Amino acid sequence: MGIGKRLKSCYESFDSQNLFSVEDAVKIVKTNAKAKFDETIDISMNLGVDPRQSDQMVRGTVSLPSGTGKDVKVAVFAKGDKHKEATEAGADFVGDDDLAEKITSGSVEFDRVIATPDLMGVVGKLGKVLGPRGLMPNPKLGTVTMDVSQAVKSAKSGEVQFRVEKSGIVHSGIGKSSFDEKSITENVKAFIKAVSIAKPSGSKGVYMKKITLSSSMGPGVKIDTMGVV
Repeated sequence: MGIGKRLKSCYESFDSQNLFSVEDAVKIVKTNAKAKFDETIDISMNLGVDPRQSDQMVRGTVSLPSGTGKDVKVAVFAKGDKHKEATEAGADFVGDDDLAEKITSGSVEFDRVIATPDLMGVVGKLGKVLGPRGLMPNPKLGTVTMDVSQAVKSAKSGEVQFRVEKSGIVHSGIGKSSFDEKSITENVKAFIKAVSIAKPSGSKGVYMKKITLSSSMGPGVKIDTMGVV
């Protein structure tokens, strides 16, 4: 199927086979984000890992300097004083068994799940719901914690999680087209650095094989992986 006139025009504005610096890639992507809505800026990284091997899993979190531009909905499993703490920190949904029932019924929409350790028994029963969406709380990601206040604030302020897919790709939204170039550039570099730091011990050869930046409706722009971190 052929591409539309708008996208064709975008591709004609740069050489899609070239590799660009982060700064130049951001400039091209932002210039070509011409949709009538505030497009999300996405980054996709092809890594030289085999996620099927336990020593080649790549996952982690990163706090983006300029935030994501998205209103993150946070669900917290907590009770007692921690329930109050989560609510005061700005959590959208807080509870224990009652929250589990709402999630099972599909009556709440959320982007992040946080839990105190004592309620992981309740959360564990939601594995079939949360697992496929990558939302199961994990102590390594800071989402199983007694410091629910900080976890909620981090999620709300622009912290994103990443996890390599079976195909060896890590991707995430890292801002909006309405952000200025400097803000997008800072977010891109922060994300790349975090993925670089998360390099597993079992990764051999080239780790960062390909990095592509794009907007929701725009073309992908290849970033030169040399010297990005």
